[in-house]
Amino acid sequence: MTADPQPSTLLSEARALLPGIVAVRREIHRAPEVGIHLPRTQATILRELADLDLAVSVGAGLSSVVAVLQGARPGRTMLLRADMDALPQQEDTGLAFASQEAGVMHACGHDTHTAMLIGAARLLTARRDRLAGRVVFMFQPGEEVGGGAERMIGEGLLAPADGPPVDGAFALHIATRHEAGTVHLRPGPQFAAADTLRITVRGRAGHAAAPHKALDPVPVACEIVQALQTMVTRTLGVFEPVVVTVTSLTAGRAYNIIPETAELFGTYRTLSEPSRQAVREGITRVAHGVAAAHGATADVDLVDGYPPLHNDPDFAALVRGAASTVLGPTNVRELPHPTMGGEDFSYVLQRVPGTMAYLGACPAGRTPGAVPDNHSNHVVYEEDALAVGTAVHCAVTEAFLCESAP
Repeated sequence: MTADPQPSTLLSEARALLPGIVAVRREIHRAPEVGIHLPRTQATILRELADLDLAVSVGAGLSSVVAVLQGARPGRTMLLRADMDALPQQEDTGLAFASQEAGVMHACGHDTHTAMLIGAARLLTARRDRLAGRVVFMFQPGEEVGGGAERMIGEGLLAPADGPPVDGAFALHIATRHEAGTVHLRPGPQFAAADTLRITVRGRAGHAAAPHKALDPVPVACEIVQALQTMVTRTLGVFEPVVVTVTSLTAGRAYNIIPETAELFGTYRTLSEPSRQAVREGITRVAHGVAAAHGATADVDLVDGYPPLHNDPDFAALVRGAASTVLGPTNVRELPHPTMGGEDFSYVLQRVPGTMAYLGACPAGRTPGAVPDNHSNHVVYEEDALAVGTAVHCAVTEAFLCESAP
């Protein structure tokens, strides 16, 4: 990280809170939970917020926490989000605070997101007199699976019955592919729609020694996999990013039996609704057509996942400016292209202008992009970057609420 000759007050204040932020992060990391019901993680958050002057509530159908900070003067409402859930993955980092739950790990940094947002709540509460409006702290389970953001919206997160609606939203996502303490974002599309495909090819079972008397679904399934890749290159323009990946092909259990069915499972990723629809139609057309060419049939099941995440251009510009005041302009960088990963903060940004940015956390002495990253069983984050993330949360909030000050 390039040195800032005049560190902002926010950054120095966040660094003073860093030991507590790291302690909470490590506590959550040791006891990861998966899904939408995270009672231990929720209890940790409630304990950490208990001494702050916040209006705190919990979700009815999931282990969410919403805390509201009322500023010194009237103004707009700003939402800050952290996801809380872990992945069903065995940890192999060797860290002293590694997961104590077999087969469960915070491999996507949600423990750091939660700890940073707790730090931001503490810091913004101490700076309440600067705020015109309200801050909503959104602690969300079920990002990896379960669509926790959409569930929280359904429970009134963005338009509560007892308060004004949310006007702007911001979130950070940690990543080791970037230099520690840097912030990376772009206006427009940043994350893809994350949809799933399941294709069942139906043939006719028979003896493996007499394939001509059966209708083997396995080569048909293999041909569909290949044809899907051609479909993408011949249906979508070269400047429209699309990914179709078949991750599983299962068929049969015996070496001498041609199975009746073969099943393909995978994902397709798109950045716009028109390309999303074109891929849906293409997958269905290819599966049915290839199967029919061999006398087989195909059942196609396409399940919508999280929608594309688009950063509001004006809000992204506000984030860039606010983060630059904390880190210096050289440490706030524009992403050259979107990522094809999915992110359910997209449900919030469908309804409210806002932005998600990446926080760099490559371990000290290592090369960004050459170390394990999110969803790796070996991923390790630079914890000093958590002070930067906490300060950026606060800087963006103060900048947004200052715009609405009377």
